[in-house]
Amino acid sequence: MGFQELTDEQWAFIAPLRPPRAKTGRPRVDDRKVLNGILDVRVTGCRWCDMPRPYGADQTAWRRFRELQEKGIWQKIL
Repeated sequence: MGFQELTDEQWAFIAPLRPPRAKTGRPRVDDRKVLNGILDVRVTGCRWCDMPRPYGADQTAWRRFRELQEKGIWQKIL
């Protein structure tokens, strides 16, 4: 099974579940792009370091994956 990026309809459902952006510090990388990278890794089974570059840095995706997991957001999405 291949990976397909989130549709606009899927993103509209997920977007409100995201944690709020920090008020200070570096601007956060585009959430949709990173989430597509996370889903690509989880669907294809590739290693984080093999995540396609268009989705950003693998460390960012892994950190965001863990953050969503710790906050229980994956359960809400699924």
